[in-house]
Amino acid sequence: MEPALRAVCKDVRIGTILIQTNQLTGEPELHYLRLPKDISDDHVILMDCTVSTGAAAMMAIRVLLDHDVPEDKIFLLSLLMAEMGVHSVAYAFPRVRIITTAVDKRVNDLFRIIPGIGNFGDRYFGTDAVPDGSDEEEVASTG
Repeated sequence: MEPALRAVCKDVRIGTILIQTNQLTGEPELHYLRLPKDISDDHVILMDCTVSTGAAAMMAIRVLLDHDVPEDKIFLLSLLMAEMGVHSVAYAFPRVRIITTAVDKRVNDLFRIIPGIGNFGDRYFGTDAVPDGSDEEEVASTG
């Protein structure tokens, strides 16, 4: 999502917060942090392609708050969110503005959005598994 933002806002300052969800526990883990200097004076767009439980997004928001970014200057931007994620973030941080293109109903046992869009990183970089085609064949034969 960063290249698209840079294409529109050429002089935007970009930072990085890498938070990954532990697949065994479902808990977010902070792996990397690099923020621009004096970020507390800026409006911050926190971009996360998909938000399922909201735990990683809430950790990122806490990191921004710890760096003195006011809650009402944070925008959470996501392509897809689960209802659980929307509710969790909105309840914990009511002044953060949430912007998403779609909201799906459920999260499965692996903390993935259902029906979702699969692994966004795999889709974006073209590394997702090739489907076996059985679902398409079934749909074609019943449609």
